[in-house]
Formats: sequence, C-alpha cells, structure tokens
Amino acid sequence: MEKPILTQFLKADFIYKRHLNPTKAGTPQGGIISPLLANMTLDGIEKLLMAKYPKTGKHSKKVNFIRYADDFIVTANSEETAREIRGVITAFLNERGLELSDDKTLITNINEGFDFLGWNLRKHKGKLLIKPSKKSIKGFTETISQTITAGAAWSQEVLIAKLNPIIRSWTNYHNSVVSSDIFQTLDHRIWELLWKWAKRRHPDKPKDWIVNKYWKRSTSRRWNFRTEVNELVLLSKTRIYRHIPLKLQMNPFLNMDYFNERQNKLCCRKGYSI
Repeated sequence: MEKPILTQFLKADFIYKRHLNPTKAGTPQGGIISPLLANMTLDGIEKLLMAKYPKTGKHSKKVNFIRYADDFIVTANSEETAREIRGVITAFLNERGLELSDDKTLITNINEGFDFLGWNLRKHKGKLLIKPSKKSIKGFTETISQTITAGAAWSQEVLIAKLNPIIRSWTNYHNSVVSSDIFQTLDHRIWELLWKWAKRRHPDKPKDWIVNKYWKRSTSRRWNFRTEVNELVLLSKTRIYRHIPLKLQMNPFLNMDYFNERQNKLCCRKGYSI
C-alpha cells in the first residue's frame, strides 16, 4: 500500500451509531485490526529474504519464512546464516520504527526445539514432532483449576457447563498435532482436581458415596463425571486430524471449487455433512 494512503487510513475518523468520531489514539494491542496492521507492516520481509537467499541453486541456504500476524520463524542451514538473517530483519524493522523483542527472539537448532503459536517444534531422531508447548499446557491447567476453584458452590451441572467449552476450545486447537499422550495426562489432572472439589463438598461422606454421586459407569469407562443430562468432555476422546496443507496460489474468490472440495474433505473426516 502507498504510504500516504496508509497514513490517511490510520488517522481517519470513524463512524459509530451514525456519528462521526475523531481517532484520538492508536490501535490497542490485541485489537481486531491489530493483526491486519501487522501483516501490512511485515509483508515485505519474505520478499526481501527470498531475493537475498534464493531457494534454488547450488548454494541455497535453505531459508524459509513462516508468519502469522506479527509472529514468525525463519529457517536456515546454519547458525551463521540465521544470525545474518536476524541483522537483515532488524534493519527492515528499524526502517518502520519497529524492533525485534530480545525476550521473544531465539536462534536455536531444530533438534533442541522451539515454541511457536502454542506448539513446540522439535526434531527427534530425524523426525519433526509438533506438540502443545509446556506454556500452553500450563495455561490450560491453570484455567481449569481456577474454574473448578471458583465453582466450589456450583452444582455439578453448572461446573460441567463451564468446563466443557474450555476443554473443547483447547483440544480443537491442538487436535492436528502430536497430542494424544498429553490429552490423557490432562484428563488425569482434571480428574484429580474434580475429586478434590467433590471431597470438599462432602467431607464427611465415604469415598464410594462420592463416586456414585458424581461419576457414572458406561460401557467403555468407569469414571464419567456426568449428570443425567450432561457429561464432562474427555480430552482423550478427541480424534487427531492431521492438517491438510493449503495451496497458497489459490484465491477464495477465483478458485471456489478448490475450497469447496477442501471443506467437504475436512467435514467428511470429522463425520459432518454439508
């Protein structure tokens, strides 16, 4: 975009409830337009790197650029090349009044791994493994624990209604990577938190009484935290669906057949129909 147009766009007034309002402040971090502005600002990095480090040729340095809004990673064939690229990106950002965060910028070997968008990427015995990151697991566990603690006086029905959306959201995000073992581990952690919740509610009741009140047996599982109308979602019952790479040259307005076919395949894998 031409800089004058971008400047006018950022400083333009806005209409809310049919009234024109002046723009007095910048865009807050996390605002709905923040990712768009990040994309517009950082769009030139990939083109710059591809021009400086071609992918083909005898002396290719295996440079690849992957970005999601303002989060990105760059791959290279050596630490020396990676440090050189860091200098190129630093200069690019300086021209736009930005700088790399020292806390979030890391140069590492793929065998040691790194975190990106809530996942940990690491090569093990030559195979790339992508798993939920420790930070993401910790955040999820804390959210579940805080919800159960806050629900000390809630009914079992209300507690399940509060927990299920949190569990579904987290598992849906991580169901395309290597998550099965982690899902089972987290199921056990949630069970322990729920057991403490139940024990605090009935300190004078025997264990068998508590089990029979809050956990029901099914044909496939002994411990089902459920009521007559609702049941707690188990992470371990979430199916793993490997991501289908997107053909980046496809345009959603010009290649609708491709996107419709892709969507149908995804729905069929998950048992849905359109």
